[in-house]
Amino acid sequence: MLHCIVKIALDTPLDICFDYLWCGDDKLSALPACGQLVLVPFGRREVVGLIVEVKHSSEVADHKLKQVLALRAQLPPLSDRWLALCGFAADYYQRPLGEVAIPGLPKNLRAEKTVALDRAVKKLAKQAEQGAPHDATPHQMPALNPAQQQAADAIAGARGFAPHLLYGVTGSGKTEVYLQAAAQILAQQDAAQILILVPEINLTPQLEGNIRARFPGVMLATLHSSLAEGERMTHWLAAHLGQARIILGTRLAILASLPQLKLIVIDEEHDPSYKQQEGLRYSARDLAVWRAHQLAIPIVLGSATPSLESWQHAQSGRYRKLELRERAVKDALLPTVRLINMETDKPTEGLTSTLIAALRLRLERGEQSLLFLNRRGYAPVINCDACGWVSDCPRCTAFMVLHKPEHRLRCHHCSLELRIPRACPTCGNVDLQPLGRGTQRVEEGLQRLFPQARILRIDADSTRLKGSAQAAFDSVHRGEVDILIGTQMVAKGHDFKNLTLVGVLNPDTALFSQDYRASERLFAQLMQVAGRAGRAAQKEGGSASEVLIQSRYPQHPLYSAVVNHDYDHFAGALLEERQQAHLPPYIYQALLRAEARELQIALDFLQQAANCLEHPGITINDPIPMTMTRVANVERAQLLVECASRPALQAFLKRWMAELRAMKSRVKWSLEVDPVDI
Repeated sequence: MLHCIVKIALDTPLDICFDYLWCGDDKLSALPACGQLVLVPFGRREVVGLIVEVKHSSEVADHKLKQVLALRAQLPPLSDRWLALCGFAADYYQRPLGEVAIPGLPKNLRAEKTVALDRAVKKLAKQAEQGAPHDATPHQMPALNPAQQQAADAIAGARGFAPHLLYGVTGSGKTEVYLQAAAQILAQQDAAQILILVPEINLTPQLEGNIRARFPGVMLATLHSSLAEGERMTHWLAAHLGQARIILGTRLAILASLPQLKLIVIDEEHDPSYKQQEGLRYSARDLAVWRAHQLAIPIVLGSATPSLESWQHAQSGRYRKLELRERAVKDALLPTVRLINMETDKPTEGLTSTLIAALRLRLERGEQSLLFLNRRGYAPVINCDACGWVSDCPRCTAFMVLHKPEHRLRCHHCSLELRIPRACPTCGNVDLQPLGRGTQRVEEGLQRLFPQARILRIDADSTRLKGSAQAAFDSVHRGEVDILIGTQMVAKGHDFKNLTLVGVLNPDTALFSQDYRASERLFAQLMQVAGRAGRAAQKEGGSASEVLIQSRYPQHPLYSAVVNHDYDHFAGALLEERQQAHLPPYIYQALLRAEARELQIALDFLQQAANCLEHPGITINDPIPMTMTRVANVERAQLLVECASRPALQAFLKRWMAELRAMKSRVKWSLEVDPVDI
């Protein structure tokens, strides 16, 4: 009888792996291997774990060890390189290995029963027998301009670890560079796999369509959280088995098993959506760079507004910068950006007369317009003029947002919904007024101003049903919409051929944010949404593409940089400010968050954490309440840790985490390395 000890990683908050006894029988007829999935008893449950070590002895006596119940023999072992990736992520982000490796697998793969796994394996085996797509010859390869061709050749011709920053203005054809570089690699290397990451799910359908049209003979797998579990299982297995040659996904795809990975592409690499904000708070972009280094393969980080971290790497020579300074479509020019002073041009229905006239002109010419407002709902708050009451959320330090079509007040943080009160709950005044504007209120105002126009709103409220976002975008592409109103969902990645006007409403709030990244994000947002205009060549007699930004502070330097499409100067100035202020990317940070029923309890825990360990060379700031202090009746506070040396910070965090785990407290706490929201 086969007999050995296996160390298994489980999805638990305990920073240890567990020893189990492997006793060969009908279910376990061979020696185990690292990377295999097994079913084991854990407490009163049976769970799936991952073998990370096979050994002959344990510190625990054999008769006290529980036995492995079953092996997922249908699945080839996960590779040593995949295990190393999970190990690095666990080590760097200070999480147990099991909390990294296990949740990254499809749920059906982690299920106690194997019915779904068996079905998926049989489906893929049948496809392989029938001759699954494998021809990597691209279809309808468009000609590239010289800058695009140089970039594609540089990426495809790179050897070893080669990070590239593809800096291209909106509409410069970065996607075409990705696809043609991928085509070269697929043609050169048998069984090569290409991973393409996008920041948001709603960007996958358009890119997926382009890939399928270009590579009809190549199996494509998509990986994102909106897939049904069975579909996600099949796609993950196709990637793990090497059958899928191109893998398209959101941030979770960076943890997929890809045995033949030869190129990684991070589209819109600056986007904060690449940072996971729950559980394992990892950066998919940063893990992608590490994975490319591990595998000695090229990686492309593409953006019209690169993150300051990537820009600094390019300026220092760590990344190779590839530039696309002109739009790819002949005669398609960058839009003219104009600022509208709202102090002199007073808005009606939230729109200035200048913007209303521009909208009317596009309607007359049969062209499309986009109004961008990154605030959903009807109004951010309702208030009582008589006593000053405002619609605060009773569970959060936030306002209840008015959603007029649903006749509800809704908190966007805890999801609490209440009926709109008939009268002020403080003084009884029945004249309650909405303050400010969200996308719903702008839509209502536009319907009054332009009753003949076809108006469509795209935001998180209008696209809750599965497939509704893509259906909405398809209607815009078909020309069935005259005026599109949207939040950041519409700001990037979409190629609207007939859109010649973008209006930006109420961007000023970010100018006065306490978040030091706010100006960087606002600039990127404005440049991205501006890039939706004028992506096709101007028609004879048509309108020149134009972006109109309504602001009460048109003299602000950020807006000047947007008007001039001057990312280079703006990024240089921001980097200089960051260096002087000792902020990232010139310093490294970690953020300890604490949650409790009372704020003082959370603050006391953080103060105890700050004092529990000597920390020469490490700056530990004072505990403070978080900006959003209370969410769902839970009080929140934070403690910022900083160091000029990343290795020194990591060494401190390892010792610190051991101390924190040993502390007994009623506080729920978590650590985020390289935080993006402070």
